[in-house]
Order: sequence, then C-alpha cells, then structure tokens
Amino acid sequence: MALKGIITAMVTPFKADQTINEEGTIALVNRLINKGVAGLFILGTNGEFHVMNQLDKQLFAKIVIEATAGRVPVYVGTGGNSTEEVVSLSKEMATLGADALSVISPYFVGLTEAELVNHYTKIADEVSIPIILYNIPKNTGMNISPEVVSILSSHPNIIGIKDSSGSLDNMSDYIAAAKGQQFDVLSGSDSLILKALEIGATGAVAATSNVLTTNDVAIYNHWLAGELVEAQEMQESIEEFRRVLKFGTLPSVLKEAISIQGIEVGLPRLPVLPITEEQRKEVIHVMANYEKGGI
Repeated sequence: MALKGIITAMVTPFKADQTINEEGTIALVNRLINKGVAGLFILGTNGEFHVMNQLDKQLFAKIVIEATAGRVPVYVGTGGNSTEEVVSLSKEMATLGADALSVISPYFVGLTEAELVNHYTKIADEVSIPIILYNIPKNTGMNISPEVVSILSSHPNIIGIKDSSGSLDNMSDYIAAAKGQQFDVLSGSDSLILKALEIGATGAVAATSNVLTTNDVAIYNHWLAGELVEAQEMQESIEEFRRVLKFGTLPSVLKEAISIQGIEVGLPRLPVLPITEEQRKEVIHVMANYEKGGI
C-alpha cells in the first residue's frame, strides 16, 4: 500500500470521566474524512497512547475502524518498549481491521542499532499487516539512523516511516537510504509539509489537520497540482495555530481547539493539565480568525 497525502494524527476523545467518548470519536472521524484527509493515524503521540491501557486502545481502534468503514486507511499505533507486547497488541489491531501499524521506536533504554533492527524485524515477521516506523527522537531519546532504515526498508512488511525529527536532512537521508524499495517517507512535522514533499516525501502525518483540515489538505493538493505559490500560502496559513499550540503540553491546546469547533473531545489525561482560561481566550480568538477564512 502507498502512503500519501495528509493523514491526521488524530486525538483520542474522552468523556468527562476520562473514558473513551464514542460519539465524539465518530463525529471527528466523519468530519476529517468529509474534509478530504487521506488517512487516520490513531494512538500516536497526540492520541495519548502513552496514558492508555491495552483495553482502551483496542476499544478506541474498534470505534475508529468501524466508523471509517473503509473510506480511508486507518493506521494504528502499537509501539512500546516490550517487543513481545508490541507483537501481541499489533496482532489484536490486525484482527480489528487496521490497515497498517505505526510502531514508535522503544524509549527509556538506549538500544543499539542491531537491537532496533531486531525489534522491528520480529514485529514485521509476526504481524500480517504492514508496519510504518515512527521516528520521534525528542521523545524517544534516539534517532532511527538512515543505515537502520536501509536495512528495514528491504523487509516486505515494512512500508514506510513517519519522521518527526524536524530535520529535512534526516528525511532526505531516509529517502536516499530506501531508494529502490517500496518504502515511503512521511513528514511528522507540520511546519515542513511542503518542503518535505518537495524533497521526495509522499505525504504528512499532521496533528494540525484535526483542526485546520482544509488548510493542510490544500497544501498537498496544491503541491500535487504544481501550484507551488498556493501551496506555500497554505503552509504559512497554519503557523498562527502552531503558535498557540505551544501554550500547553500536547494535546491540551489541540483538544481545546477541536472542542471550540463543536466536537467534544474532552481534556487530556493526567499528568497533562488543561490550558488556563486566559490561554483559552487567546485560542478562541485565533480560531475565530480561522473560521472567517473558511476552515
């Protein structure tokens, strides 16, 4: 399967009691698909996978997969520190109907490259659906090297990487390392969507597309049509929202903005706290300006 277009790094909607909000989830899925996203990327960093247990993850994935009903691919995050647990959860998600799996590199313990290759290879060998590597060094403490990508890209069940390093050079090195393989590179940095496409990335996993869906999708569509001036305008249009995202620990601002748009996704789970009332007023102001522009 080819990885392309704007794929939403979807938040996990919670109720006031912090259980999964099925109604909010279905509403968000439908809005994103109706606005033209190419896929849904769930249980990632913005999806708060790190504060969800296995049963929560399975329930949420089931709701999303059923609500999506095959309209776009659903990529499910199953990564963790234990290879055995990742394999087990990955098999569960395959059974539920996930199209592919996103697997973050193990964190907390610094692995050797041989250990990292072995980890990913074992998962890919044992799971029936494709694997996407997930590189986010500021959170995991290690950058997946181009050499590792070169080795893993030859595995028939490893089809791409989401790179959230924030480095165009890193993405470029991945593209070169996987040349000749059926392996796609996706930008995980919303500020670099257009630049990543221009150097050979095939799409982006974008958290901002939870909210600025039309703008993000337009970056890709304009680029695809060769309309680079318009694509650049759309890329620049998301910067004001990216500014207010820094008000709180993710995904606190993102969830607030989605709720302002009328889909109740609740608060982030502890230890992340909601933003202050003063910050919320600024987010409301910024969202009102975007609404005037027709997001």
